Amino acid sequence: MSETRPSAAPAVVRLAQYTKTDQEEILGNDDDPFGVAWTGLTWLPKEEHFGARDADRLVAHVGLLRLPIAIGDTETEVVGVGGVAVAPRMQGQGLARLVLTTALEHARTMGPQHALLFCRPPLLPIYQRLGWHPLDTDVLVEQPEARLVTMPLRTMVTPLHDGAHWPSGPVRLLSLPM
Repeated sequence: MSETRPSAAPAVVRLAQYTKTDQEEILGNDDDPFGVAWTGLTWLPKEEHFGARDADRLVAHVGLLRLPIAIGDTETEVVGVGGVAVAPRMQGQGLARLVLTTALEHARTMGPQHALLFCRPPLLPIYQRLGWHPLDTDVLVEQPEARLVTMPLRTMVTPLHDGAHWPSGPVRLLSLPM
């Protein structure tokens, strides 16, 4: 009779880098793994990366990038969150919460008062359960050739510090989206 041992929870680690090979390890080699190619947008790469490993296999990822933003007449910064990925075979096991929690703990040390992400409408409930709030205003983002476009995905924010309040007013990301 064989003995089965419970597997340990995946470990979240800060990644020195995050490559296309790493992304394919999590999501496979789909041409549009995040389902956003239809937007036609150019995206910035993230600079800080967190991943979850299960038996030496990367099964989840979150990337962070500090970005300039204008809210009304105020210019400030946010921590952009992107590249959120969980291996299909591991979905529904709390890995998104696990890697996002670790990434946001680090984001709190980066200075900005809020984190911001863009997501497809079907993912709104997941992020809302994780404490994110959808903005009720359009968000303008920069694109190559000095174009300014309205972000076609939903914009969500979460405070990084107690007492942080998202100001009212039009929102413009002063860079490409992340």
